[in-house]
Amino acid sequence: MSKRPWDGIISEEEQRAYRAAGFGRSGGIGTRPALLIIDVQYRTVGTRPMPFWEAIREFPTSCGETAWAAVGHMVPLLAQFRQKGWPVLYPHVAPKVATEGGRLAAKVPAIMNIAANGYDFVAEVAPREGDVLIPKKHPSAFFATPLVSHLIDLGVDTLVVAGCSTSGCVRGTVVDAFAYNFRVLVAEDAVYDRSVVSHAVNLFDMSEKYADVAPSADIIARLATIGAPAQSTGA
Repeated sequence: MSKRPWDGIISEEEQRAYRAAGFGRSGGIGTRPALLIIDVQYRTVGTRPMPFWEAIREFPTSCGETAWAAVGHMVPLLAQFRQKGWPVLYPHVAPKVATEGGRLAAKVPAIMNIAANGYDFVAEVAPREGDVLIPKKHPSAFFATPLVSHLIDLGVDTLVVAGCSTSGCVRGTVVDAFAYNFRVLVAEDAVYDRSVVSHAVNLFDMSEKYADVAPSADIIARLATIGAPAQSTGA
């Protein structure tokens, strides 16, 4: 079995305990996927790959080189959605408006008060005409946004999730997506966090309870089966 991001952090005994209780089963995929690219802005990535402690001198909320590695895995995932004509949606933190900051702005003011270019989408995976932009003021992309309305209108039954941060906005969105009965896939190498431990623990927890967590290449392969002709078993 291939090494998982949480191996060495979540003990084998704890993983066995989840298996024994029946957690960790695959939720499968539907036939109408959408891609969510969450908070992939220069404020979380930096304008170029830099070690973490250097990156946060540019933007205090940057995750450094680990973010750029994740962006690299988003590129082929996004390309697949572009090629298939499947919807792509961009939940993102918008610049602070005086009366709209909420508790997120109060708890972590650096998220809302950064240089204006920090809110720009990273060019390598930026939205284009026809994509759906979802400004948000809270961790979950569903809370107080029209995301569900867009997904219903698009007929979506499966969400593929990439972006930042694994332990925050990604997790919050995944839990809510599961609660709305969407099938959820998390690209483990296309999400990122400033904490290695939080990244790993939250991937494990999402995998056990709310989503199918897998490398982006595996998800691309699974998505490629949508609409493919069934294999003939012969006469």
